[in-house]
Amino acid sequence: MKRIYLIGYMGAGKTTVGRELAKQMNVSFIDLDHYIEARYHKKIGQLFDENGEAVFRDIECKLLHEVAMFENVVISTGGGVPCFFDNMSYMNQTGITVYLKVSSTELAKRLALARHSRPLLKEFSGKSLNRFIVENLEKREPWYSRASVIFDAEKMLADTDVNEIACALKKLLS
Repeated sequence: MKRIYLIGYMGAGKTTVGRELAKQMNVSFIDLDHYIEARYHKKIGQLFDENGEAVFRDIECKLLHEVAMFENVVISTGGGVPCFFDNMSYMNQTGITVYLKVSSTELAKRLALARHSRPLLKEFSGKSLNRFIVENLEKREPWYSRASVIFDAEKMLADTDVNEIACALKKLLS
């Protein structure tokens, strides 16, 4: 039974690395956000807008517990998942948690272009985006740092970097 949870801030590469890691480990891959969207037939942004963050976090927690029943799987979580309810403890009890750690400066670069598709970021740009990421990352760090493995994912600019990160993680987790 292998169950690996990838955690970290949005833009850290959880989905990209997770997909490649699952492929290399010959296990299934689940992106929790996509799983939620498929179940509710709505985008994450719509669920946020229609129900608010509290209801969304409840949905997220319930479906995290559902996918945690699967075996031989890499699960990419949403950036806030570890910070709500008992999710971090639960993930540590049911599998191996891997924090893909990326600096706030690098995250700001990665997220600047994608902010319109991210419900928590759509209001920000430029310096306000940078400030939001720094403040939010500081709040989330205590949860992220409880991961079984903390992995530096700062350098991920091309497919070869993703492959190298996945290879390194596979070695670490085997």
